Amino acid sequence: MGVQWKAFVDQISHYESFVLVSHIRPDCDALGSELGMAEVLRTIGKKVRIINAHRTPAALQFLDPASNIEVLGDDVEAEDISADCIMILDTSAWAQLGDMGDVIRSSRADKIVLDHHVGEDELGATMYKDYQAEAAGHLVVQAADALGVPLTRSMSVPLFAAIATDTGWFRFGSVTPETYRVVARLIDAGVVPSEVYSDLYERDTLGRLRLRGLILSRTQSELDGALMHTHVEKEDFAKVGAEPNDTEDAINLTLAVQGTKAAVIFVGQIRGGFKLSFRSRCGMDCNEVARKFGGGGHKAAAGGFLEGTLDDVRGRVLPVVIEAVKKALAE
Repeated sequence: MGVQWKAFVDQISHYESFVLVSHIRPDCDALGSELGMAEVLRTIGKKVRIINAHRTPAALQFLDPASNIEVLGDDVEAEDISADCIMILDTSAWAQLGDMGDVIRSSRADKIVLDHHVGEDELGATMYKDYQAEAAGHLVVQAADALGVPLTRSMSVPLFAAIATDTGWFRFGSVTPETYRVVARLIDAGVVPSEVYSDLYERDTLGRLRLRGLILSRTQSELDGALMHTHVEKEDFAKVGAEPNDTEDAINLTLAVQGTKAAVIFVGQIRGGFKLSFRSRCGMDCNEVARKFGGGGHKAAAGGFLEGTLDDVRGRVLPVVIEAVKKALAE
């Protein structure tokens, strides 16, 4: 079932001020959804702030040229955050909210979630979710329509980036005819796809290239090539001059190997532990696997996190993924 947009519009009408929040380590869908929704709400006269637990990656700063996104602890303190409503975009999980989770728990503001991920925690929020949507950015376009807000170029660029990246530049199975119809409207509003692509993929640093080379050099296969896995340790970023967000989309490089049905990457975090990213081109449900490790997402793509050393984390995760791939291939 899709979002009940009449209920959404009715609820929005009761508030004058909003704080928009998304997940830690924000990607294009998180940032694009926040920026697009902020402009939608401002167009109808609402006061809006965007506050995240993590800073916008340098490579994605082009989405927010005016630096409207604030960072908790750097630009604003928890006690200075107030609004009638806190809107959480592109996640429904406490673990994904980082330090903003404590702000949300303690706030007396009403809470709204606008998300497309399967699974959810009890956030004390009204849920507006569509599991079939390929990106949260698409839901924001629908929100604009429901609220009677016309699409503008400044609104459409981050929303286009949100949809384009969450669909792997329109090559994932989540893409539908409606995806292209929405994208056409964003282009009509002034988006130039080649410019967005260039901003996203043609401004790599030497460190990012070296990191990707390292990731590819460590790729190993299981199940006669049906499963690929690789890793990055936190010390690697300094060694090659890369940033943590430079691992974005790296897992998809391993899917280019012929015969690959699933992939996993283990990314060491600066504060310790490993971020897990799963991808599937078979019947393996990434969301189901990720939830065993405190995460979640979609059937074809999901993530999680585990504390521990690389050997420990890999030793816990790989057997689970191998069994899931075996089961999927046998069906």
